[in-house]
Amino acid sequence: MKNQDLNILDEVNKGATMGMDAINFVIDKVEDPNFHHVLDVEYNKYADISDRVNDLYSNYSSKDPHETNFMNKAMTWYGIQMKTMTDSTTSKISELLMQGTNMGIIEGRRLLNENPDAAKDVKNILNDFVVMQEDSVETLKKFL
Repeated sequence: MKNQDLNILDEVNKGATMGMDAINFVIDKVEDPNFHHVLDVEYNKYADISDRVNDLYSNYSSKDPHETNFMNKAMTWYGIQMKTMTDSTTSKISELLMQGTNMGIIEGRRLLNENPDAAKDVKNILNDFVVMQEDSVETLKKFL
């Protein structure tokens, strides 16, 4: 596996852990049981992607894939707390999650376009991650 493949896996894992963190940061604010269920499902999708990255990564490196660092987690938490302080409606939380998910889609598509010679199994995980996020946006739109 090339270094670029490990870098891609690192980025996917960072995106997946960021998605899980964001859901963890808002889940206690969610009052709508349907939306709560959707977020549980979305969290599990991110966890599945992260597990796939970890499984593949361990075949090629003795290190663990990168996750979001403490500073990024803290900034995400702070941003969510500030933006939901006066409005923690389902619509607002859905909007915030969509904004983060869209950033992940953009980064994922960029990685796919810039790395056409990435290993097939790496591209599969990356593509699955992007498609999962695109599906998530469509699901979150229903709660705006």
